[in-house]
Amino acid sequence: MIDFHLNGEPQSLDGLPPDTSVLELLRTRLDATGTKEGCASGDCGACTVAIGEPDGHGNLRYHSANACILPAHQLKGCHLVTVEGLAKGDVLHPAQAAMVDCHASQCGFCTPGIVMSLFTLYEASSHESGSQPATLAPYSQARLEAALGGNLCRCTGYRPIRDAAQAMLAYPADQRCVTWDASEHLAARVAESAQDSPVDGSLYHRPKSLAELFALRRDHPSARLVAGATDLWLERTQQLKVLPELIDLRNLAELQVLEEHDQGLHIGAAVTYARFEPVFEAHFPAFSRLLHRFASSQIRHRATLGGNVANASPIGDGPPVLLALDASLVLEGPEGARELPAQEFFLDYRQTALGAQEVLGEIRLPWLPEGRQLKVWKLSKRREDDISAVLGAFSWQLEEGRLRNVRLAFGGMAAIPARARGAEAALEDQPPSPAAFAAARQALDNDFKPLSDVRGSSAYRRLAAANLLERLRLKIVTSTSQGANTPNTPAMEVTLDAYAD
Repeated sequence: MIDFHLNGEPQSLDGLPPDTSVLELLRTRLDATGTKEGCASGDCGACTVAIGEPDGHGNLRYHSANACILPAHQLKGCHLVTVEGLAKGDVLHPAQAAMVDCHASQCGFCTPGIVMSLFTLYEASSHESGSQPATLAPYSQARLEAALGGNLCRCTGYRPIRDAAQAMLAYPADQRCVTWDASEHLAARVAESAQDSPVDGSLYHRPKSLAELFALRRDHPSARLVAGATDLWLERTQQLKVLPELIDLRNLAELQVLEEHDQGLHIGAAVTYARFEPVFEAHFPAFSRLLHRFASSQIRHRATLGGNVANASPIGDGPPVLLALDASLVLEGPEGARELPAQEFFLDYRQTALGAQEVLGEIRLPWLPEGRQLKVWKLSKRREDDISAVLGAFSWQLEEGRLRNVRLAFGGMAAIPARARGAEAALEDQPPSPAAFAAARQALDNDFKPLSDVRGSSAYRRLAAANLLERLRLKIVTSTSQGANTPNTPAMEVTLDAYAD
């Protein structure tokens, strides 16, 4: 049973197959066809919707999401807003009105998704300003790009859409009159819909404890695990596979941990990127800047670092950084938990150290000690919302002019995310000299034998990885000459590096 609200109206649906997407539900069962399907992979943004969840203070907080790869069953206890729900009679929502007035509207295919991204941006501004967005300063370029980076179509060009985003803040607050805006106690009613419904024989399971999860896995061995679904659902939309039985991990409190401890940060495997991004900004700024280039806002609101690790993709953006930070992973099983270094987790292509009944429980990141640096650079065909061709994550300390505890980790260079052991050895206890890095680049050529694919040839990857090492040398030398060898202080902090440093 799925109890949720659609544009302010309660919905109660049963009998849905576990692999029904929100987009499929909207277009085929709820007759809400304003939401479009473009790429069916979470890239184009035509299917963008807004998901409102109770914030515990009597309000709803909204985030954007791709309806094409969002399981319909995850709507339970949420308020789903689509483009049909924004206007009230002839009065447009500020996001819609600004798109019209700034001549930013395009064809009817991609415009609804852009409007919904602007709607969630406006709602976030309303939450920050106490329902008075006009009192806010104009959006920064970084915030606009984050909000609109997942809407790739730009038939009218970028400028009119940016103009519309800025202009909507100036519209009168009383124009924010969506069809459900006058509904009293909407947040409370949405929260009530999250309560358990009678068992309806659904093959979409929502365990609330690890014990219940292990029992479900024992009784349903073929059921697939799902958290953000941003990777799993591609099997449904791109490969046309059937997902007949699913176990949702999002309701497990043990997997929603986000805690700062003396030794480091503990991140539950089901915590979304959007949730831990502010913590990374404070403690791991280089990792945080990588997230600006990790997929899109729609994806980051649903995707989890745990999923990025557990699917063991050789081009996942998160794992190389975990290797560079000497992170550890907590694996939960029926017999208890065990912790192992992240570097021992990846065994072979898409193969991990997880036991048959184990699940990834936590990722533990040690704090960067004083003097230790972290740099992360991603190479891809697009700056935003694209998959890596090569990703390099590097950490080190410079003590008495020599490199210590060097960690050089790469994605896209082997069947698994891996450290460049030979290159590390060539740099360890050496000054950051051209000769030392030349030896490291030579060793790197023996560390990896990358494949050629659509994202890059083997020769390109070798050259790109070697060039990242040279960039690292230049950063170290520049940082040292500027006296910036302090933890978490990005060297050469300029606008260009805000997304790549």
